[in-house]
Amino acid sequence: MTTSLGDILDGFEFLDDWEDRYKYVIDLGRALPPFPAECRTDDYKVRGCVSQVWLVTHVTHDNAGEPVLTYEGDSDALIVQGLVAIVLAIFSGKTAREILATDVDAIFARIGLQDHLTPQRSNGLKSMVDRIRRDAAESLSA
Repeated sequence: MTTSLGDILDGFEFLDDWEDRYKYVIDLGRALPPFPAECRTDDYKVRGCVSQVWLVTHVTHDNAGEPVLTYEGDSDALIVQGLVAIVLAIFSGKTAREILATDVDAIFARIGLQDHLTPQRSNGLKSMVDRIRRDAAESLSA
């Protein structure tokens, strides 16, 4: 069971110190469901991340025929695994249109995340978001 975005936002608001917030991000990553070993391949790898990150996209359709995207994800780095958990809480289980309409920068600003990440981690986070947005756009055009 992954943590909801509301719970994550509440957790960040509760913690004042960034060292505690980093620990929280790591805990979020550790709480991710086990990632299938057979999916740790180049097919699922997110390009643009310094650490290895894998995302598996599942597309189903809701009652109105809208594509709904759910994700499984993992990383070989603890802090990045936590960032994967945050990204999945934001996007997984949403329709493609909801994904494309999500103001992820506002969410990250509310958390204060980008002010406390190295440029490499920020680029990796952007690569994950770009990949998910691309998946959403492709599912709408399919």
